[in-house]
Amino acid sequence: MAEQIKDNKAAETEKESEPKEPPRNSIAEWAVTILLLLFGTTTLVQAFVIPTGSMEDTLLIGDHLLVDKLAYAPSGSISKYILPYEEPKHGDIIVFRFPGDLTNTFVKRVIGVPGDHLRMVHRDLYRNGVKLNEPYVYHKLDNYDEYRDNFPGEPTPYQPSTALAAELQRKMLQDNVVNGEVVVPKNSYFAMGDNRDNSLDSRYWGFVPRENIIGKPIVIYWSYRASTDDLAGSSFSSLVSHGADLAQHFFSRTRWNRTLNLIHGFPDSQLPNHEIPVNHGNPTP
Repeated sequence: MAEQIKDNKAAETEKESEPKEPPRNSIAEWAVTILLLLFGTTTLVQAFVIPTGSMEDTLLIGDHLLVDKLAYAPSGSISKYILPYEEPKHGDIIVFRFPGDLTNTFVKRVIGVPGDHLRMVHRDLYRNGVKLNEPYVYHKLDNYDEYRDNFPGEPTPYQPSTALAAELQRKMLQDNVVNGEVVVPKNSYFAMGDNRDNSLDSRYWGFVPRENIIGKPIVIYWSYRASTDDLAGSSFSSLVSHGADLAQHFFSRTRWNRTLNLIHGFPDSQLPNHEIPVNHGNPTP
């Protein structure tokens, strides 16, 4: 099967033509973080905890985040000159309402923006014909899945899922596949987990509507080694269990080395233009 894939030289040329993102200033980032902490905990900032491993090893189960809700907020006629509004970009980590069930909140990485053509071949991701070398991706499973690793294709449901998620997946594969590539529609984004082999992401429920995006995580204010059941459970027994665990193991299970770590996206300008080895990550992060 003939595939139209640009060579490395073409990829380098394309990357050189992209606008360079200005260097980040850690002092400025901390200043924004402190301001958000001082002036708002609901309108400006939302607390969020990572309950699953879909973003490992970038974000771990038990990471407690502060989410900047202003980053992608619609700009007003005056506020757009004062506040740093922006559109989601390739490599951004975003927090959003899950299209398959709006009562759930997800965190993933932006892989495709409106107009992008995406496909996967044997786990390798191609965007607009160019293979991406993604340092943030981890492959922790040895098994092969035809749909997951060669996307798009004959759909495989991700369990657990919802009827709405399955319908959104079907609609994406029916309406947004052109020449074997998924084309991201207007006002939508394609998001994937960094733990690429074990992530309930856009491959299984379609696109993230722009209006579903809540914001971007800016800092890990606390990280605690806990189970998904403890963090995601809402029953009284799970709350009691988690409380007892905290009382007994707070100091020993807190990941002190992750506390107050700033969270960064990974812009296209930082993607390497050479092959990188498969990263299997930490089996017990």
